[in-house]
Amino acid sequence: MKLIGIVGNNANRSYNRTLLQYMAKHFANDVELEVREIGQLPMFNENLMKAVPEAVTELMTAIEVADGVVIATPEYDHSITACLKSCLEWLSCVGHPLTDKPVMIVGASLGQQGTSWAQTQLREILNSPGINAQVLPGNQFMLSFASQKFDEQGQMTDARTVEFLEKCFGSFQRFVQTNRETQLALA
Repeated sequence: MKLIGIVGNNANRSYNRTLLQYMAKHFANDVELEVREIGQLPMFNENLMKAVPEAVTELMTAIEVADGVVIATPEYDHSITACLKSCLEWLSCVGHPLTDKPVMIVGASLGQQGTSWAQTQLREILNSPGINAQVLPGNQFMLSFASQKFDEQGQMTDARTVEFLEKCFGSFQRFVQTNRETQLALA
């Protein structure tokens, strides 16, 4: 199973990037999870749609050939980041690679509430008519106090958190498999 992991911010140091990198290593026996950055994408601008930037086209192609997508979103001011919103605007206007694509939402935060507001907003955006992603119901993985949950090598140190992540990710793998079987049956 081939998955794309999207780091939902453009910060040099990001616990959401660390989370996706951890997931790529931890689940390497089950899936190939390619972590992708969005910091190189230009802000969405309708004036650029005639000549879509290469970085947008590359991300679009990677999503199209993947079986599913994991989006790691931070939360700033009860919302997703501007760069993640811009990325999704590109993907909703050009090629529509997220249409019917299984998506799992995860997030890491320094605070107690994790990324609950951002995840709710992201779920709504992914369900919008221009995107039409198949978002994994439930199984929301929100990592609170992220600075205390990873060691210096990026390994998750809390066994209960790892166990919960494994449960959520197992549900996502089944979700992707069911989606794949449904698409084949409809073809």
